[in-house]
Amino acid sequence: GVQDDDPPSRHRLRGAAVFGEAARSGATARLYAEAMGSPCQLDSAGTYAVKHNPWAYFVDERALCRRGDLSLTALDADVAGGSLPNVGMVIPDLCNDAHDCSLGRADAWMRRYVGLVLAGPDWASGRLAVVITADEDDNHHGNRILTVVLHPTLRHRVVSTPLDHYSLTRAYADVAGVPPPGKAATAPSLLAGFGLTGGRP
Repeated sequence: GVQDDDPPSRHRLRGAAVFGEAARSGATARLYAEAMGSPCQLDSAGTYAVKHNPWAYFVDERALCRRGDLSLTALDADVAGGSLPNVGMVIPDLCNDAHDCSLGRADAWMRRYVGLVLAGPDWASGRLAVVITADEDDNHHGNRILTVVLHPTLRHRVVSTPLDHYSLTRAYADVAGVPPPGKAATAPSLLAGFGLTGGRP
């Protein structure tokens, strides 16, 4: 129901986020937010935008958020160690998401971080899916946004089923083996749309 860019102090969401549900079930959950100064930072500063960090809004999960909502600097070690989470999200800052800087800069950032993940042991294991999406369009396409799903078994698959961020949340829940929260429970499955299945290895 949040339809503005206000911080968690204005939108104190109750209940469980899919990241917390995953963590409580024994799965691993991590967010990696670029330019975030401290774990689960609740206010924007510099190029860090809390509005892009969903876990920070769930007041009942502050302790879990502080353990799993980390700076982007933690990603390199997790990739190298083959310890990427069951449920994860990488959040660029306002420059590297092409909001405040050029598309060329965002493209270079994407090459670096997607390339890093695809060169890691989790990808080589065949168990990792990577979803690349945005939160909105540029106000010229009816908020239709390109979403790309990478998995070793996928080849040029185009999905015409309308999918949204609830579909992505449902995919997280399916991977973690937990009930999808809220509207994600009735959303079309992003995984099923691409012929993938959930469940922890």
